[in-house]
Amino acid sequence: MILKPFVGRQKELETIQHLWDEPAARMMVLYGRRRVGKSRLLKHWIQETGQHLVYWQAEPDTQEAHLREFSQALFNLASPGFPAPADFTYANWEQVFAQIGMMAQRERLGVIVDEFTFLIASDPSIPGKLQRAWDQSLDNANLFLCLSGSHLGMMQREFLSDRAPLFGRASAKLHLMPLSFGLTGRYFPDYSAEDRMTLYTLFGGVPFYWEQIDPALSIDENLRRKVFTPSSLLDAEAQLLLSDYVKELKNYVGILKAIGQGNNTLNDISKPTGIPATQLPAYLNVLSDAGYVARFEPIISLARSTRVGRYYITDPFLRFYFRFIAGRASQLSLFEPDQALAEYHRHMPDFIGTHTWEEVCREWVLRASNRGVLPLYPDDVQSAWAKDVNIDVVGVNYMRRHMILGECKWTKDPMDVGAIKGLIEKAKLAVPDKDNWQVYFLGFSKSGFTHEAEKFAKQIVKAQPAGFQWRIAGCLLVDLDRLDQDLADWAS
Repeated sequence: MILKPFVGRQKELETIQHLWDEPAARMMVLYGRRRVGKSRLLKHWIQETGQHLVYWQAEPDTQEAHLREFSQALFNLASPGFPAPADFTYANWEQVFAQIGMMAQRERLGVIVDEFTFLIASDPSIPGKLQRAWDQSLDNANLFLCLSGSHLGMMQREFLSDRAPLFGRASAKLHLMPLSFGLTGRYFPDYSAEDRMTLYTLFGGVPFYWEQIDPALSIDENLRRKVFTPSSLLDAEAQLLLSDYVKELKNYVGILKAIGQGNNTLNDISKPTGIPATQLPAYLNVLSDAGYVARFEPIISLARSTRVGRYYITDPFLRFYFRFIAGRASQLSLFEPDQALAEYHRHMPDFIGTHTWEEVCREWVLRASNRGVLPLYPDDVQSAWAKDVNIDVVGVNYMRRHMILGECKWTKDPMDVGAIKGLIEKAKLAVPDKDNWQVYFLGFSKSGFTHEAEKFAKQIVKAQPAGFQWRIAGCLLVDLDRLDQDLADWAS
């Protein structure tokens, strides 16, 4: 078996280590979507540090089975070399917590319960019992307790809600996010930046999906063998992700399919799904709580236009699945992927350019400004749109009156000077006409820039529009190679 590389997560590993090193009881809550690498992170920290602890991963099971399995894991840690009898179990969870407290008096004890939400699902009283034990004794023990779970809604209810039994007990709440694009080069060193952008569009930064890719094969061959096939490990992934949150999938699948096909407003989503627009928010709120869908508004108003919100699938895998795979079950079940692959090849460049390329460019702006690469400092970076106008990258700092505007192109041809000049024209709609704003322009292009565009960018300050109370602070052109290298250097 080939061991897959562990990349990134340095900040998360430091957080865990700091909590372990503190000479007091510490509770950490680790949560994130399925497949994002919570278990791998915890196991990697254990392997790297070799700490004295019990690691136990719950599975869907009964209350009795959970109690017995955890009891035996605790027994085995307390009595190394003497495995627990097969029928050994503490009488109840109160006894388990009492035993943990006793063991944590002698030396630093680590207890990691992975997939804690399965434990709650079988016994909803567990958080309350743990809260009482923590308040009565464990809070004074030499204990590092880590509770990890994938069900975001349940973790929110049990730990982050002010009505939750364990609210306020955690020393740290760590929401594990997908890996950044900047780490793809370490994981797939033999793929080009363009290939890695394609993979990131398909799978985002979810390590489990990366592990399905065979780097010895081309992207197309991986897609044919791993994705556009009924034998794919990812075949039922969309339903699995949704099943954590809902039992009746029909309407949710229909909504995701509608959004995946480019329907972004309530009225537009209502038409293909047949769900009245007035009923859609209830479904969309569930998808939003799960982290799969979000409603975005333009970060600024363009020419005083109304800021109309749009719904987007934010999870890259689900976004790809509901655009290119959903509805093709009959084709793929017969091992006939050619039509699906043809659709993929025809529309994937636009799909990358519309979604992943813009998202990664916005990430670059935030990271670059934090490192002083840019002369302006935005508080937030998103996008803006109005009727017949769209600005891909908009960074704003209202206190300093800084604005960064960017144009993103994912095409075979280099970006020409017209795109940069067009961005300046859009700035007239975006920048307030008072208060002396500074505006910095960015061009992002997969295929570089024409000579005329590069020349214009160097002289852009001379292009200051007459009659506007804002000034051009400069312009920078960033191609794929530079963006890839920068994000790789800045990733951790």
